[in-house]
Order: sequence, then structure tokens, then C-alpha cells
Amino acid sequence: MDGAQSPAKVKTSVENGVGVITLSDPSTLNAAGLELMGELQAAMAAAIGDPAVRAIVITGEGRGFCSGANLSGGAGGRATDAADGPNQALLGVYNPFVSQIRRSPKPIVAAVNGVAAGVGVSLALSCDLCVAAESAYFLLAFRRIGLVPDGGATWLLPRLIGKARAMELMLLGEKLPAATAREWGLINRCVPDAEMMGKAMELAKALADGPKSLGMTRNLIWESLDAEWHDQLEAEAYAQGDAGRTEDAKEGIMAFLQKRPAEFKGR
Repeated sequence: MDGAQSPAKVKTSVENGVGVITLSDPSTLNAAGLELMGELQAAMAAAIGDPAVRAIVITGEGRGFCSGANLSGGAGGRATDAADGPNQALLGVYNPFVSQIRRSPKPIVAAVNGVAAGVGVSLALSCDLCVAAESAYFLLAFRRIGLVPDGGATWLLPRLIGKARAMELMLLGEKLPAATAREWGLINRCVPDAEMMGKAMELAKALADGPKSLGMTRNLIWESLDAEWHDQLEAEAYAQGDAGRTEDAKEGIMAFLQKRPAEFKGR
């Protein structure tokens, strides 16, 4: 039908304080084209701004988490720049999104089913916790198309698994099975396929039931990857001041003194 809107490429829902963001273009294994990325950025902003959402899960519909940029659409903007200088799609779309994840005031869990390739690896590893199905794998095969890893991959991988393994993954472009990714410390959990989403939701629910300070903690950890020792100590002191003024801190201390479980509200 003329004028009909194309189906949404990102779906959202909220369950027990957990905002679920699902990449929904299964025919491309959820390739991260510019349209999908625009919807993803909007969904993330909405989840961050929704007071009912206290933790976020990102996953993919169908047989894959995210197969990388949509190469059928001009390399997702990667190889289409005519002039010298930086890639404009990365500067304007992909980089702002992974930075949006990094700055989130709410914890984020990646639930990886099937393939996570290219920028899909960066999306998964930019989250705070990563749960992968046993059949899942991670692939940075930029060498096959004459491009370089992006979306923060060259920053994330050496810090997560060290230079040697990061070089291996990015220079050789071989598949990394989820079980090996777990052994290397790249992800947090590798579980049977049928249990993947349940485990991701379990972890996210534990985060959603926690205090507001969890968001501060995840940001302190991200910032520590670049920080000097004394700067990090100062950042902790400021964050502790902010945390101590929350309702959750007052409840947590009272619950401790009264020897009962705390009931946090994320405030």
C-alpha cells in the first residue's frame, strides 16, 4: 500500500522494572543499518527517561543478536564517504549510540542469541553485563571487507581480554564461540539457548530491584578504565556523596540497622 509505514525495526516493552529493547529485523539477523540505529537510539533514550524502568535488556529477535552494519545499504555508511576525513555515519550515528550506552544512569544487560558481528559486538560489549546462548558467537571480520573495527571495539577488546587476544580476534577475524568468550572474561554468562533470555531477565530484575547507586557504580567502573588513581578516588567521593543523599541509601541503612531486607525504589 502506498504510504504505508514499514514495520518497526526495534521493539520495546517493560516488565517488572526491566525495559526490554529488541532489535527486530530478523531477515537480516538484525543488521544495524541507519534506520534501525535511529530507532535503537530513540528506544534507549525512552528507557533511560522512563521512571518505571530501572534496568535495561538489549537483545535480538530471531536467530541473531546483530549481524553488524547493513552492507546492502552502502556499508551502513562506512565506505561511502567521498571526501577525506572521518566516516560521517560513525560520527553521527554509531558512536553517539555506544556513548549513550556508556553514559546510561541505569544498568544494561545484553542478551546475545546467535551471531554478534561487527558493530553488533560493540553493542553487546558496551553493556554492563552480557549473557550469551551456547550457540552464540562473536565475530569481528572487518579484514574480509577491507575495513577496520569500529563502534568502540578497538577500545573495549584490549581492556576486556588483553592485547594478544584482541589482536587475534580483530586481525584474524575468526569466530569466537560464547563458551570461549566466557572463559576469556569477555562475557558474564554462557547458558543453554533455551535459558538465555530467562537468565538475562533474572540478572536485569536483580539490578532493577537494587538501589539507585547501581547506576552510579556502573558509571564509576566505566570511567575508571581511563582514569588516574587519584582522579578515581575523587570521583568515588563525589559519587558517594550523591548516593548518600538518595532515598535508597536512607532505606538501606535503616534496613541494615533493623536487620531486615531493604526495599529499594530506585530513588
